[in-house]
Amino acid sequence: MSRLMQGDCVEIMSRFPGEAVDFILTDPPYLVNYRDRSGRNIAGDKTDEWLQPACDQMFRVLKRDSLMVSFYGWNAADKFVGAWKAAGFRIVGHIVFAKPYASKSAFVGYAHESAYVLAKGRPPLPASPLPDVMNWKYTGNRHHPTEKPVSCLQPLIESFTTPAGIVLDPFAGSASTCVAAALSGRRYVGIELLPEYHAAGQRRLAQVRRAMQSPAANDELPEAA
Repeated sequence: MSRLMQGDCVEIMSRFPGEAVDFILTDPPYLVNYRDRSGRNIAGDKTDEWLQPACDQMFRVLKRDSLMVSFYGWNAADKFVGAWKAAGFRIVGHIVFAKPYASKSAFVGYAHESAYVLAKGRPPLPASPLPDVMNWKYTGNRHHPTEKPVSCLQPLIESFTTPAGIVLDPFAGSASTCVAAALSGRRYVGIELLPEYHAAGQRRLAQVRRAMQSPAANDELPEAA
């Protein structure tokens, strides 16, 4: 079962059975009303009415004794932490991805991305824990205005799941998590609200499937696929 779905993630997840997925890796809107240089924006990035319902559903569909890794907007950290805890998650780790560039400068240059590691129940510890500071590779944001690099997501999936696991991304964007799961040999379910990013994700996944079926013709899968 691997699928990239288009629609509202709260409504779609409400139809999933409880404790159906093994790991959640997601990059929700940061609540900053972001718009890139070309004018692209992200649904749900202005207001937070979706935040608690989405967290409640993510907790419900995640298996007991499992993990979620979620990126977040640092200037809305109180809202994210409050929603995660209200849903039932425990904070068990924090990861900083160091960028080789500053995406914006104000009082300081913004040269990192952050994600929390959140637990439902008591997940087992990984055999070889990842460092909590990792390098970031710029994607060019070709498919999505806040596209996350597959090279950062794949180690998380491989550390926190087994090959039989199902990875969920309710805010899939252009499907970077799904691409990383596919390359890791995991099943995935992605959900994206906006049709244009869902279509971009479908194209990326089709390219990855072709490359994996014909490895002799593909010496290396492109980072952003």
